[in-house]
Amino acid sequence: MMALALGGAVLWAGLMPRVSSAQTLPVQKQLPVAMALEAASAALEACQKQGYRVSVTVVDPDGVIKAVLREDGAGPHTLDSSRRKAYTSASMRARTAQVEERVRTDPAAAGIRNIDQLLPLAGGVPIGAGSDHLGAIGVGGAPGGDKDEACAMAGLDKIKERLK
Repeated sequence: MMALALGGAVLWAGLMPRVSSAQTLPVQKQLPVAMALEAASAALEACQKQGYRVSVTVVDPDGVIKAVLREDGAGPHTLDSSRRKAYTSASMRARTAQVEERVRTDPAAAGIRNIDQLLPLAGGVPIGAGSDHLGAIGVGGAPGGDKDEACAMAGLDKIKERLK
């Protein structure tokens, strides 16, 4: 009986994955909330100058909200639009205008529009520092996704020098 138990333990140990004791915890850069707010404010201001009433959302790499701003008088739908554009950009690690184009031109990608929380419309831009993915900024409410994206880019431009 003892030999059977010992044999089972040896077999079990042999099936366990080898874990190196030299492994270290991964280090992940984070976008500080102050920078997220600064980017959101700059994006909102860029749209205000054009007369657009929008909402702006900044998310972390997992799509979790870091900052949200809504212009006075912006439609209630703009909150969800900006959040979903930011989430889509963070999740896909791409500008949502690129995702929108892919959905429109690649039949194999058409199902993307049915994935919960994704919104493949222009206005979301990823935020990165070199090869590190820090999240995304999304804008919703301007009269066209290209205008939403221009405001999002203004927000990104405000902080890009400190992302290096």
